[in-house]
Amino acid sequence: MEKYTKEKAILLLQEKAHALGETGEQRFPKRSDFSDEEVNAIKAFLGPWPRALETAGLKEKRGTDRLDRNREKRILAKRRRREAEKARKKETSNEKEKEEV
Repeated sequence: MEKYTKEKAILLLQEKAHALGETGEQRFPKRSDFSDEEVNAIKAFLGPWPRALETAGLKEKRGTDRLDRNREKRILAKRRRREAEKARKKETSNEKEKEEV
């Protein structure tokens, strides 16, 4: 059983990517390209597979665009809920005024 380190895990991914490139395959290394022991070591040191590929410099890091977009959606949803709540309160107060008259 080989002792793995973070550096060894990165090197495994980079070497496999290089080997794939030499054979003409234009793709990222897959889990199935490695033994179970190697996959476990890579994921243990580098996290989920996409993040491992990013850490090894094989894949571009995901942008914050998606995070920003999700944040904007949450803000808009909160504003809509607040506006709807105000409209309900106003409607309720109008109904009470009508009952009093």
